Amino acid sequence: MKVAPLHRAFSARSASVRHLIVHTGQHYDEKMSKVFFEDLQLPQPDIYLGVGSGSHAEQTAKVMVEFEKVVLEVKPDLVLVVGDVNSTLACSIVAAKLHVPVAHVEAGLRSFDRRMPEEINRLVTDAIADLHFVTEPSGMEHLRSEGVPAAKVYLVGNTMIDSLAHFREAANRSAIVSDLGLAAGRYMVVTLHRPSNVDRKEILQDVLGFFEKFASQVSAVFPVHPRTRKMLSEFGLMERASKVPGLKLIDPLGYLDFLRLMQEARFVLTDSGGIQEETTYLGIPCLTLRENTERPITVAEGSNVLCGSVIANAMPHVESILAGRFKRGRNPDLWDGKAAERIVEIIVAQLKERT
Repeated sequence: MKVAPLHRAFSARSASVRHLIVHTGQHYDEKMSKVFFEDLQLPQPDIYLGVGSGSHAEQTAKVMVEFEKVVLEVKPDLVLVVGDVNSTLACSIVAAKLHVPVAHVEAGLRSFDRRMPEEINRLVTDAIADLHFVTEPSGMEHLRSEGVPAAKVYLVGNTMIDSLAHFREAANRSAIVSDLGLAAGRYMVVTLHRPSNVDRKEILQDVLGFFEKFASQVSAVFPVHPRTRKMLSEFGLMERASKVPGLKLIDPLGYLDFLRLMQEARFVLTDSGGIQEETTYLGIPCLTLRENTERPITVAEGSNVLCGSVIANAMPHVESILAGRFKRGRNPDLWDGKAAERIVEIIVAQLKERT
């Protein structure tokens, strides 16, 4: 979702800059990778590293070994990384050590929780990046406090929102809501995948209790992340989950189907970062099952509420939503579908200066 708008913007500047897409293979499940390339109209990657699964150390090391070969062969003028996954960190380190400039899209976001691997990835990437493209004002403040020179930092908007705005009309043609037998505004969408929420049996039991409590008032559709499905099975909770009235446990969805599902939802319950941003843009109530967020603008200006790690804390907010009381928020500045264009314009200008 972050790369597709950049691909379109670079393609429009093909006379002045050539770009290659490297897929590390960190996200290798077809339901969580290939279908997104298709939905987002991305071409086949120019280079596929195929690193697959493993621990954080194994995955990061595999990406570094394979990406180093790419950089040595291609000799790029710039390596552009997005987000905060292990691939972001690994490719940034490789490029920096080979003296290739690094640009980071979605720079400056901070949860201030170093138990989250994504926080470590963000901190290290920003420490070695040469260009920082920021989605919200908090990112500017964090980078300033960390000593990043102002000349390296640009507030450009959000490429996740670029994708949403670009594909919203296409998503409206999805039949996923009717296919699942759902009624618009009568269901919640659930996504949970963080270890803090799915790796402990008692927490997953509480989540099922939450679904049972509201079953008579609102259905729940839950595209289950592979990690979450694995833990439900290991803890022996699949049978209980299958008996909750109105709870639909489904496989992960493609981008367009999931966007359509969110658009028609009464509210979303999640621990995802990007979904906090998407619901803010859509004006859909979002309850985030986390103690912190690296995207505070979604709380300060958007439709997001932090409920903490105990799902019981979300219950009063659900009751308010079902009673018709909930903030809609506003769309943050520069979340206008043109972030990628700004990024590419800056990169092209910088590359021209160096030649």
